Amino acid sequence: MSAPLYQLKAEFFKTLGHPVRIRVLELLSRREHAVSEMLSEIGVEAAHLSQQLAVLRRANLVVPRREGSAVYYSLTNPQTAELLRVARNILSGVLTGQAELLADLQAAEPYADSARDSDAEPRRRGPTPR
Repeated sequence: MSAPLYQLKAEFFKTLGHPVRIRVLELLSRREHAVSEMLSEIGVEAAHLSQQLAVLRRANLVVPRREGSAVYYSLTNPQTAELLRVARNILSGVLTGQAELLADLQAAEPYADSARDSDAEPRRRGPTPR
């Protein structure tokens, strides 16, 4: 029996759930890159990049190509680049909404909340005096 589609999607998004893997996919969305190019662009240790590339290879998101001693990577599917663009648009909308909310909060009357609080019954601490 095969896994349900939602479970496969969750595994797919887990694969994308690492900043180095996202950065690799962003670079490869533009063009094929040699591992040495990615190392200088991403700024991680070679072993760490190799580990993340292996995860992306196992998920069939990237494919290696050897040319002499250099190894080049490219996306296996151009829709991966589209997925990253859609994610950027979604995040842009979310952050815009948060910026608008922050602006509204900053523009609100500074004493509006404290005025409401002062109308409330004062809190007493400790035993009530008799």
